[in-house]
Amino acid sequence: MSMIRSRTKKVLLVAPKAFPDALIAGYNTVRQVSVQTAIFPSIHEVKPDVILFDYEYMGPELEKVLRRLQSNSFYRNIKICCYKNKEHTRIDGLLKVLGVNHFFYQEDVEKVSKSKAALNAVNSVLDATIVNWVAGVA
Repeated sequence: MSMIRSRTKKVLLVAPKAFPDALIAGYNTVRQVSVQTAIFPSIHEVKPDVILFDYEYMGPELEKVLRRLQSNSFYRNIKICCYKNKEHTRIDGLLKVLGVNHFFYQEDVEKVSKSKAALNAVNSVLDATIVNWVAGVA
């Protein structure tokens, strides 16, 4: 069971090779991009439902990429998620304004790997988020 539910068919993971498998386990339609210049060509090729960014890996480039995604209507139906080591209210607020729909934190991944009940709870929240987001888009 993964943290991104099966309703999302195609996932583009923008992260280095070493990334928590718990977030993408069970998906055979995950394309991992570890070179930042390959993000937009991969989006056009894969046409993902979700893009999951590793915040630490992206660094200051994340803001530029999010602004580009937000400014082009071609990317409007793509759900944006962000994996971070820890919560930071000010930065998370900015990223939300720039289009991030959901955050995953290191502590969430650690809790999930220790508890199946926690995994189901996180998946339920994510399901509700995706359903609400899709309803809002339609």
